This record gives sequence, C-alpha cells and structure tokens, in this order.
Amino acid sequence: MAARALRSANRLFGAALALLAPGAAFAADVPAASEQVQACFACHGPQGNSVNPAIPSLAGQPPLFVSNELYQLREGDRVSEVMSPLAKPLSNADLTALAAYFSAQTPAPPARAADTAIAPAAQDLIQRNHCNSCHGPDLAGLQQMPRLAGQQQEYLAAQLRAFRGGTRKDLDGQMAQAAQPLTDADIDLLANYLSALRAP
Repeated sequence: MAARALRSANRLFGAALALLAPGAAFAADVPAASEQVQACFACHGPQGNSVNPAIPSLAGQPPLFVSNELYQLREGDRVSEVMSPLAKPLSNADLTALAAYFSAQTPAPPARAADTAIAPAAQDLIQRNHCNSCHGPDLAGLQQMPRLAGQQQEYLAAQLRAFRGGTRKDLDGQMAQAAQPLTDADIDLLANYLSALRAP
C-alpha cells in the first residue's frame, strides 16, 4: 500500500515538474485581461487576493504549487465540486500560464492584526510539526508547497481538517500525517495565527 502511494505521488510530482520543461518556464507575462485569469478573479479575488474566508488566495503562491494543484484537479486526483470542472479543459500550457500570473502577484496584507496572545502556542505547534521544513522559514511557500502566511483563516482550518480526516490527499502523505495529532483547538489556533501573518 505504501509503495503504491509513493508511486502515485512520484507520478503526480513528475507530471507537475514536466510543466517546467523547456519552453514552459514560468514567466509573469500573462495579461491580466486574459479570459482565464479574469474567470479566476470571480472567486479568488482581484489579482488572486481572495476576500472570501472560505476561498484561498492565489497571489504570491509558488508557481509549482498552483500548477500542481490545477493538474490534480484536472486529472481527478483532487476533487472539488467547483474547481474540478473548471480545471478539466485546461492544457499544460494553461496551467503554466495561470501559475506564472498568480505567483507574480503581491499578496494583500492580512485583514487584521495578529493576536499576540496566541503567538507562543501557535509557534510551538509550528515547530513541533515542522511546518517550516516544507512551507519555508517564513511560511511563504516553497516549490510545490503553498504559502500559509496571510492565507484565509476559514480555508486554512478547513484544509487541515480535510487532511486529518482523509478527505483531502497530498502528494506524499506528509500533510495527512502531520494533521493527525492536531485537535480542533490546535487547528483553529494555527489558522488564526497563520492568516494574520504578513507574507514576505
């Protein structure tokens, strides 16, 4: 079972890396007026800065993360009632172009100030669960790992619960494993803290 999961993860990651092949390098030259980009604004907000607590911001996300998630949605490895049908007709070039555009956008500042009272407990959870190892020292995302800093609070909490409950899969099972020991209180604390961090 573990070997099969690893092969599946390698297949998905390899396919995502294929989007970076010569001729498909990420570049921030996608016009903001393009039809596909404008369609994303309807839910993910102008330039990918979501104003809906349940919908993630795409601005400033690592390009490989954006293209990889779209690839998984297109191929059915990740299922979303809204996003799966939208991703289905996208070509690899479309995925690359969308990833290039959104990764080049500046994340909006958090809508609220950080709650300093919860910072020590949140930082302890982050350290104990090695969040910085994958998401970067400032939690701004790294390669195929998303930016957590400044992400929507409700969305972060929902995804952590989905990983913990097995309703959302990840490439190598690391997130599912990391989420297992988290209580609902831990998840709410992390989502609160992370959503108020300013993305670098």
